[in-house]
Amino acid sequence: MRVTYLYHSGFAVEFEDIVMVFDYYKGELPGSAKGKKLYVFSSHYHKDHFQYRVFDWAEEYDVTYILSKDIRTRGPEGRTVKVKKWQEIQVDDLQIKTLRSTDVGVAFLVRVKGVTIYHAGDLNWWHWEEEGPDYNKKMEKDYKEEISRLEGEHIDLAFVPLDPRLSEAYGWGADYFMRHTDTRYLFPMHLWGGYKTVLRFLEDPLSEGYRERIVKIEKRQQSFEIG
Repeated sequence: MRVTYLYHSGFAVEFEDIVMVFDYYKGELPGSAKGKKLYVFSSHYHKDHFQYRVFDWAEEYDVTYILSKDIRTRGPEGRTVKVKKWQEIQVDDLQIKTLRSTDVGVAFLVRVKGVTIYHAGDLNWWHWEEEGPDYNKKMEKDYKEEISRLEGEHIDLAFVPLDPRLSEAYGWGADYFMRHTDTRYLFPMHLWGGYKTVLRFLEDPLSEGYRERIVKIEKRQQSFEIG
Protein backbone atom coordinates (compact mmCIF):
# COMPACT_ATOMS: atom_id res chain seq x y z
CA MET A 1 0.00 0.00 0.00
CA ARG A 2 1.22 3.49 -0.83
CA VAL A 3 0.21 6.73 0.89
CA THR A 4 0.75 10.04 -0.89
CA TYR A 5 0.47 13.33 0.96
CA LEU A 6 -1.18 15.79 -1.41
CA TYR A 7 -1.42 18.91 0.75
CA HIS A 8 -2.92 20.09 4.05
CA SER A 9 -5.41 17.31 4.95
CA GLY A 10 -5.39 15.64 1.56
CA PHE A 11 -4.05 12.12 1.11
CA ALA A 12 -4.26 9.34 -1.47
CA VAL A 13 -4.16 5.75 -0.20
CA GLU A 14 -3.37 3.37 -3.02
CA PHE A 15 -3.75 -0.37 -3.38
CA GLU A 16 -3.17 -2.57 -6.43
CA ASP A 17 -6.63 -1.92 -7.86
CA ILE A 18 -8.19 0.99 -5.93
CA VAL A 19 -7.24 4.47 -4.75
CA MET A 20 -8.93 6.38 -1.92
CA VAL A 21 -8.53 10.15 -1.80
CA PHE A 22 -9.39 11.99 1.41
CA ASP A 23 -10.20 15.71 1.76
CA TYR A 24 -8.66 16.92 -1.49
CA TYR A 25 -7.64 20.60 -1.45
CA LYS A 26 -4.60 20.94 -3.72
CA GLY A 27 -2.12 18.64 -5.43
CA GLU A 28 -2.08 15.97 -8.10
CA LEU A 29 -3.27 12.41 -8.03
CA PRO A 30 -0.45 9.85 -8.26
CA GLY A 31 0.24 8.84 -11.84
CA SER A 32 -0.13 5.21 -10.80
CA ALA A 33 -3.82 5.88 -10.04
CA LYS A 34 -4.65 5.63 -13.73
CA GLY A 35 -6.80 2.61 -14.50
CA LYS A 36 -7.75 2.02 -10.88
CA LYS A 37 -11.12 2.43 -9.18
CA LEU A 38 -11.19 5.77 -7.37
CA TYR A 39 -13.05 6.62 -4.15
CA VAL A 40 -13.15 10.27 -3.12
CA PHE A 41 -13.99 11.15 0.50
CA SER A 42 -14.79 14.70 1.61
CA SER A 43 -15.44 15.21 5.33
CA HIS A 44 -17.15 18.62 5.06
CA TYR A 45 -17.70 21.67 2.90
CA HIS A 46 -14.77 23.89 4.02
CA LYS A 47 -12.71 24.70 0.95
CA ASP A 48 -9.52 23.31 2.50
CA HIS A 49 -11.27 19.91 2.66
CA PHE A 50 -13.48 19.92 -0.43
CA GLN A 51 -13.01 21.27 -3.95
CA TYR A 52 -15.47 21.02 -6.85
CA ARG A 53 -12.49 20.08 -9.00
CA VAL A 54 -12.81 16.50 -7.75
CA PHE A 55 -15.88 16.07 -9.97
CA ASP A 56 -13.71 16.59 -13.05
CA TRP A 57 -12.04 13.28 -12.23
CA ALA A 58 -15.25 11.49 -13.28
CA GLU A 59 -14.22 12.17 -16.89
CA GLU A 60 -11.03 10.11 -16.51
CA TYR A 61 -11.70 7.62 -13.70
CA ASP A 62 -14.27 5.13 -12.53
CA VAL A 63 -15.00 7.15 -9.40
CA THR A 64 -17.40 7.07 -6.46
CA TYR A 65 -17.79 10.09 -4.16
CA ILE A 66 -18.49 9.73 -0.43
CA LEU A 67 -19.46 13.18 0.80
CA SER A 68 -20.61 14.56 4.12
CA LYS A 69 -24.23 15.74 3.95
CA ASP A 70 -23.26 19.35 4.67
CA ILE A 71 -21.65 19.49 1.20
CA ARG A 72 -24.60 20.90 -0.67
CA THR A 73 -24.05 19.42 -4.07
CA ARG A 74 -25.70 16.34 -5.47
CA GLY A 75 -22.51 15.16 -7.16
CA PRO A 76 -22.52 13.01 -10.30
CA GLU A 77 -25.72 10.97 -10.46
CA GLY A 78 -25.26 7.36 -9.48
CA ARG A 79 -21.72 8.01 -8.32
CA THR A 80 -22.31 9.95 -5.10
CA VAL A 81 -23.08 8.72 -1.58
CA LYS A 82 -23.97 11.20 1.17
CA VAL A 83 -23.18 10.37 4.80
CA LYS A 84 -23.97 11.85 8.20
CA LYS A 85 -22.58 11.43 11.71
CA TRP A 86 -22.64 8.05 13.45
CA GLN A 87 -23.49 6.08 10.34
CA GLU A 88 -22.24 2.71 9.10
CA ILE A 89 -22.53 1.87 5.41
CA GLN A 90 -20.91 -0.36 2.81
CA VAL A 91 -19.82 0.97 -0.58
CA ASP A 92 -18.57 -1.86 -2.79
CA ASP A 93 -15.91 -3.56 -0.65
CA LEU A 94 -15.44 -0.55 1.65
CA GLN A 95 -16.98 -0.65 5.13
CA ILE A 96 -17.40 2.95 6.25
CA LYS A 97 -18.17 4.30 9.70
CA THR A 98 -18.54 8.00 10.51
CA LEU A 99 -17.98 10.06 13.62
CA ARG A 100 -19.23 13.55 14.43
CA SER A 101 -16.73 16.35 13.90
CA THR A 102 -16.06 18.91 16.61
CA ASP A 103 -16.25 21.50 13.84
CA VAL A 104 -18.29 20.64 10.72
CA GLY A 105 -19.14 17.36 9.03
CA VAL A 106 -17.73 13.95 9.86
CA ALA A 107 -14.64 11.85 10.38
CA PHE A 108 -14.21 8.58 8.47
CA LEU A 109 -13.20 5.09 9.57
CA VAL A 110 -12.79 2.84 6.53
CA ARG A 111 -12.08 -0.88 6.43
CA VAL A 112 -10.89 -2.37 3.16
CA LYS A 113 -8.56 -5.23 2.16
CA GLY A 114 -7.85 -6.07 5.79
CA VAL A 115 -6.70 -2.51 6.52
CA THR A 116 -8.40 0.08 8.74
CA ILE A 117 -7.96 3.76 7.89
CA TYR A 118 -9.05 6.76 9.94
CA HIS A 119 -9.32 10.28 8.53
CA ALA A 120 -10.30 12.89 11.10
CA GLY A 121 -11.47 15.68 8.82
CA ASP A 122 -11.86 18.52 11.31
CA LEU A 123 -12.54 16.27 14.30
CA ASN A 124 -9.95 17.62 16.70
CA TRP A 125 -9.41 18.99 20.19
CA TRP A 126 -9.67 22.60 19.09
CA HIS A 127 -8.49 24.93 21.85
CA TRP A 128 -8.71 28.64 21.10
CA GLU A 129 -7.79 30.93 24.00
CA GLU A 130 -9.90 33.75 22.55
CA GLU A 131 -13.03 31.59 22.80
CA GLY A 132 -12.92 31.38 26.60
CA PRO A 133 -13.03 28.52 29.11
CA ASP A 134 -16.62 27.37 28.54
CA TYR A 135 -16.05 26.83 24.82
CA ASN A 136 -12.75 25.06 25.39
CA LYS A 137 -14.13 22.76 28.09
CA LYS A 138 -16.99 21.73 25.81
CA MET A 139 -14.56 21.15 22.93
CA GLU A 140 -12.41 18.89 25.11
CA LYS A 141 -15.46 16.95 26.28
CA ASP A 142 -16.89 16.53 22.77
CA TYR A 143 -13.55 15.43 21.32
CA LYS A 144 -12.92 12.83 24.00
CA GLU A 145 -16.45 11.45 23.59
CA GLU A 146 -15.94 10.92 19.87
CA ILE A 147 -12.53 9.30 20.25
CA SER A 148 -14.04 6.93 22.81
CA ARG A 149 -16.02 5.46 19.90
CA LEU A 150 -12.68 4.22 18.48
CA GLU A 151 -11.37 2.56 21.60
CA GLY A 152 -10.74 -1.11 20.96
CA GLU A 153 -10.28 -0.55 17.22
CA HIS A 154 -6.98 -1.44 15.57
CA ILE A 155 -6.20 1.38 13.13
CA ASP A 156 -3.44 0.93 10.57
CA LEU A 157 -3.31 4.48 9.18
CA ALA A 158 -4.60 7.55 10.98
CA PHE A 159 -4.67 11.04 9.48
CA VAL A 160 -5.02 13.48 12.39
CA PRO A 161 -4.74 17.30 12.73
CA LEU A 162 -1.58 18.85 14.11
CA ASP A 163 -2.47 22.49 13.60
CA PRO A 164 0.28 25.07 14.28
CA ARG A 165 -2.32 27.83 14.86
CA LEU A 166 -3.26 26.25 18.20
CA SER A 167 -0.03 27.36 19.87
CA GLU A 168 0.72 25.19 22.92
CA ALA A 169 -2.43 23.12 22.26
CA TYR A 170 -1.24 22.11 18.78
CA GLY A 171 -0.65 18.47 19.73
CA TRP A 172 -3.34 17.81 22.31
CA GLY A 173 -5.75 16.14 19.91
CA ALA A 174 -3.13 13.93 18.27
CA ASP A 175 -1.67 12.94 21.64
CA TYR A 176 -5.06 12.01 23.09
CA PHE A 177 -5.86 10.04 19.96
CA MET A 178 -2.63 8.05 20.09
CA ARG A 179 -3.00 7.26 23.78
CA HIS A 180 -6.61 6.07 23.42
CA THR A 181 -6.48 4.05 20.21
CA ASP A 182 -4.43 1.17 18.88
CA THR A 183 -2.86 2.97 15.91
CA ARG A 184 0.04 1.71 13.83
CA TYR A 185 0.93 4.91 11.93
CA LEU A 186 -0.04 8.54 12.56
CA PHE A 187 0.09 10.93 9.60
CA PRO A 188 -0.03 14.56 10.84
CA MET A 189 -2.25 16.85 8.76
CA HIS A 190 -3.96 20.26 8.74
CA LEU A 191 -0.47 21.71 8.81
CA TRP A 192 -1.11 24.76 6.57
CA GLY A 193 2.34 24.13 5.09
CA GLY A 194 3.96 24.31 8.53
CA TYR A 195 6.08 21.17 8.26
CA LYS A 196 8.27 22.29 11.16
CA THR A 197 5.26 21.46 13.32
CA VAL A 198 5.88 17.78 12.60
CA LEU A 199 9.49 18.11 13.77
CA ARG A 200 8.27 19.97 16.85
CA PHE A 201 5.92 17.12 17.68
CA LEU A 202 8.61 14.49 17.14
CA GLU A 203 10.83 16.31 19.64
CA ASP A 204 8.06 17.20 22.08
CA PRO A 205 7.93 15.17 25.35
CA LEU A 206 4.19 14.97 24.60
CA SER A 207 4.82 12.28 21.95
CA GLU A 208 7.02 10.10 24.13
CA GLY A 209 5.99 6.48 23.86
CA TYR A 210 4.66 6.57 20.31
CA ARG A 211 6.83 9.00 18.31
CA GLU A 212 8.32 6.15 16.29
CA ARG A 213 4.83 5.70 14.82
CA ILE A 214 4.59 9.32 13.63
CA VAL A 215 5.19 9.70 9.90
CA LYS A 216 7.56 12.55 9.09
CA ILE A 217 5.81 14.65 6.45
CA GLU A 218 8.13 17.19 4.87
CA LYS A 219 6.67 18.29 1.53
CA ARG A 220 3.78 18.08 -0.92
CA GLN A 221 3.34 14.92 -3.01
CA GLN A 222 5.55 12.95 -0.63
CA SER A 223 4.87 9.20 -0.86
CA PHE A 224 5.29 6.44 1.70
CA GLU A 225 5.32 2.68 1.11
CA ILE A 226 3.54 0.87 3.91
CA GLY A 227 4.26 -2.82 4.33
